[in-house]
Amino acid sequence: MQGISKSFFGVPALVDVDLDARAGEVHAVMGENGAGKSTLMKILAGALQPDAGTIRLDGEVVHFSHPRQAQQHGVSIIYQEFNLLPDRTVAQNIFLGREPRRGPFVDAGAMEAATVALLAELGMERSIASQSLVRDLSVAQQQTVEIAKALSFAAKILIMDEPTAALSPQEADALFAQVRLLQRRGLAVLYISHRLQEVFDLAQRITVLKDGRLVATLDAATTRPDELVRMMVGRDLGHLYPPRAAAAELGAVRLRVRRGGGGRLRDIDLAVRAGEIVGLAGLEGAGRTELARAIFGDAPFTRGVVELDGAPIRIRSPRQAIRAGIGLLTEDRKAEGLILTESVRDNTLLALRSLRGRVGSQDDATRLVLDLARRVDLRAASLEQEVRYLSGGNQQKVVLAKWLATRARVLIFDEPTRGIDVGAKAGIHELMRELARAGAAILMISSDLPEIVGMSDRVVVMRDGAIAGELPAGASEAGVMLLATGQAPGEVAA
Repeated sequence: MQGISKSFFGVPALVDVDLDARAGEVHAVMGENGAGKSTLMKILAGALQPDAGTIRLDGEVVHFSHPRQAQQHGVSIIYQEFNLLPDRTVAQNIFLGREPRRGPFVDAGAMEAATVALLAELGMERSIASQSLVRDLSVAQQQTVEIAKALSFAAKILIMDEPTAALSPQEADALFAQVRLLQRRGLAVLYISHRLQEVFDLAQRITVLKDGRLVATLDAATTRPDELVRMMVGRDLGHLYPPRAAAAELGAVRLRVRRGGGGRLRDIDLAVRAGEIVGLAGLEGAGRTELARAIFGDAPFTRGVVELDGAPIRIRSPRQAIRAGIGLLTEDRKAEGLILTESVRDNTLLALRSLRGRVGSQDDATRLVLDLARRVDLRAASLEQEVRYLSGGNQQKVVLAKWLATRARVLIFDEPTRGIDVGAKAGIHELMRELARAGAAILMISSDLPEIVGMSDRVVVMRDGAIAGELPAGASEAGVMLLATGQAPGEVAA
């Protein structure tokens, strides 16, 4: 791709960008939200047309006016939000719109056989049945179906947009093995991710975009993470995580759960002090989100006691939790944290209105939202902008502003920085620490081990619906995984 430029309504999204990808290479494309990564990839995939520039595949100039044309030339893209039909089978999804036929009829046998062969190429023929409905698959399995679909087009170039955003560490490792397999087969993999470690683990080269312009294309083996961060955000972020609280700065226990249970949860004993950030770690399915929802009253505890500031409280619904001063930033901000077609203003005031019914005069509401937008460093065209048009990082800031409006005493963050660029991530981390310094008790769920280790004043690890153990500030990633997996110390050391 040479000299690629693209504008939307007169606003440049890409300006004279060059990018090349080689057979058998993983080439990472990085930059903050809004840097132009997705726009560049959509142009390559035929979903958008450039205003200027040329695309060459194997040396020949190509023009794609539709994604189908790109697929026919061997270019496939896997978006962060999968394009799969949940009520169709794996085979039907892979061959949707191009089913093999025997006369006027779909040749189901041939389609099933071809699907099994594609899954076998990825080593997943025993894990995923061709006749399974997509809705019954895990996120990692759906990702594999997307890769198999790309292979069915005889892909030469595979674009992967934030492929590990919703995966556990173990699922991500399995995906990396598949990416390396594709690399050995000679595919060029263009890999978009905000996670520095996986980029350095996988990629041979890294292209950095900022504000729609090419900053540099780098050799991953000779590039340091701090150099990459500086190129992406235009400044040195210094320490990746803000300083932890000293023990003397912590207050009394603000949230306590005693012998909490119900559903998959068993005998939960948990305490979070005012001013403290407690990291909640564990493998996918360990019960972390279930614990958050039990505290918040969405799926309440059926036994045990919850205390706020030393007083027992029965929370049977999210409304009761909000009134008690508890806020939950859900794992899926788009499905559960925001109304995407509503404005920044209305989303910011959602939880507060559930408490009060109304929020004073229009001027009062405007002043409040403006103040909250400044506190979270929200980047939006106006308060009336629909949140669906914001970047992932700014959407998360709106969710955070929504809970700041309620002045919650306890805040539960479920995967607070998933799919967010390093600049926005650092801003959210700093704001979390500010809230803790102001007296909030914070429970942070994260599958990102560096985030757990870097942000937590204590780490509580869950396994199989119970608390497996607790680690102090500065715990190692290996120590967290030891508790999460139930391994013996010697196995982790090995």
